[in-house]
Amino acid sequence: MNFFERQRQVRRVSARLVALFVLAVVGIVAVVDLAVFVVFDGVSRQPAALLGMLAVTSLATVAVIGLAALVRTVALRGGGGRVARDLGGVPVPPDTTDPQLRRLRNVVEEIAIASSVPVPEIYLLPREEGINAFAAGWSTSDAAIAVTRGTLERLNRDELQGVIAHEFSHVVNGDMRLNIRLMGLLFGILFLAVIGRGLLRTGFVSGGRSRSDNRGGNPLPLIGLAMVAAGYVGVLVGRLIKASVSRQREYLADASAVQFTRQTAGLAGALKKIAGLPAGSKLANPKSEEVGHMLFGSGARLSALFATHPPLPERIKALDPSFDPAELAALSQRWAAAPPSGLAEDQALGLTENRAPRATADGPTGNGDLPDADARVRVDPAEVLDRIGAAPPASYLHATDLLARIPSELLDQARRPDTVVPLILGLLLSADPQVRARQHAEIFERHGKALADATWQAGHATAGLHPLLRLPLAEVAFPALTRRPPAERDAVADAMATLVRADGRISVFEYCLSRLVGDELRESLTPSSRSGNGRGTLRGAPRAVGTLFSVLAQAGHPDPATAERAFAAGTAQTLPQSDVRFSAPANGVLELESAWPQLDGLRPAEKARLVAGAVAVISHDGVMTVPEIELLRTICLILHSPLPPLPVPA
Repeated sequence: MNFFERQRQVRRVSARLVALFVLAVVGIVAVVDLAVFVVFDGVSRQPAALLGMLAVTSLATVAVIGLAALVRTVALRGGGGRVARDLGGVPVPPDTTDPQLRRLRNVVEEIAIASSVPVPEIYLLPREEGINAFAAGWSTSDAAIAVTRGTLERLNRDELQGVIAHEFSHVVNGDMRLNIRLMGLLFGILFLAVIGRGLLRTGFVSGGRSRSDNRGGNPLPLIGLAMVAAGYVGVLVGRLIKASVSRQREYLADASAVQFTRQTAGLAGALKKIAGLPAGSKLANPKSEEVGHMLFGSGARLSALFATHPPLPERIKALDPSFDPAELAALSQRWAAAPPSGLAEDQALGLTENRAPRATADGPTGNGDLPDADARVRVDPAEVLDRIGAAPPASYLHATDLLARIPSELLDQARRPDTVVPLILGLLLSADPQVRARQHAEIFERHGKALADATWQAGHATAGLHPLLRLPLAEVAFPALTRRPPAERDAVADAMATLVRADGRISVFEYCLSRLVGDELRESLTPSSRSGNGRGTLRGAPRAVGTLFSVLAQAGHPDPATAERAFAAGTAQTLPQSDVRFSAPANGVLELESAWPQLDGLRPAEKARLVAGAVAVISHDGVMTVPEIELLRTICLILHSPLPPLPVPA
């Protein structure tokens, strides 16, 4: 199943979720109406009065459920970090020296680069001994990865990679947004039980003395009891909904994790440790019920009917067909005597978490044998399309290699909120001394001497950084950028625009970096409104498609005749019956700004055709340049269809 098919599947699951929720609400309303009918002697009432009473009761019940779901959903707009903090999570410091936390941060960054999504916030659940993890958030812009203390202590690096890659599958496939919506809807159903318990207490306290004389004249206890019953019926239905939505996605996430990490032993080993250790994957926090469908392993023991995850032996068997469930008993006995230590297992294999830059002839930038920026390489268009949202094993290795080539001091600056802004701005400083001086002067005038001087120094430090290392460095920087106050994020976007305009033109790299950073900063403020999975069609957006393909054709084919042929190759695959024509964009890549709203609002299947056409334009001459590849990656990210870094031969 490719990325776009998974997007269609998520949409179908979302529609099913809404339908099931509506059915649950209808059932709850029926239970409450029945209780009101009994308590207020509906048999003896006039039909009109009875219908009016039940209508008011039904509307009030629906309003309570809807309002509670809305309030909870709004509260969750704080993003994945809000969910993690609600469960007792604490942020992992960017400069941590704890070997377990350092290993966790390195693994998360490596898999983020491999999957071509911004590095998420990282949280630790320090009081949880079970092996578990989850990804939460509305989008990649506000995503958070949280792991338990037991995960860090018990899993070795390969096993930790498997767990984190599993969670990144949920990030890439759009499961997180569905999970957040599910939390809000189920809270609305559960809230009815909370009101019912309140009515029970109020009724018994206020009517306790008169109940024996009043023959149950106080209706509050009975109504409260009915609401409690309705609420817990809703809880059971909610668990069924979570189970039906989650199980198949867990198999898919396991398969994607194997694809990320190039081996099954790590993920299978993590599942075996969950099955063989007393703590398993259980969470002690009572709020874990709310996020059970998000977790790597089941957070509580539930019957098979309500389980949000497939049985552990089945998940292990899917990864390792030779697995014998009898192995778990032997592992349990062994670990009961000596619990496993992930770090000790790593040390036995000689694994460390050093982050020193690779020593090469190119000096401190560590560019090594990366190709020249203007190198032309052969890339198979079908292979490019297969990579979207589904990083092959080579992508993980390539991402690890890219991070190893970035000097450690630059990575440290990218992770720290107090140094990340000048670092990002420094990437945009021109190599032309006159333009660079003008950029410094404009930043000084608009944002002050301190930022201007820090940007100048960062520009000097990043001057020799290879083009293929610049976007990965920016991806590492996203968490620190989004931790800045909203007003400062606006200032960053303004400063980037100032630097880009300084020489009166905008390069492909300047556009890619400023657009990606700007999008992430905006969407981190309003992540729940993020698009990426609309209902538009290519036939309804011929002008936007023509603009995109014209920009791509001009960027990779300076000769107008060749550019027109490349344009025709893309439209033949995307809009074969359209009369859209090539038109050299007067403003270069800036012409794309008018096209993004329509293109990002396309259906998943239409996006698949659009990306295929874009690849056809770029690869029309049989080769791609490094800037073309990076422009294609940027286009895919803006369209919320992440394309992992392509291993480009030197």
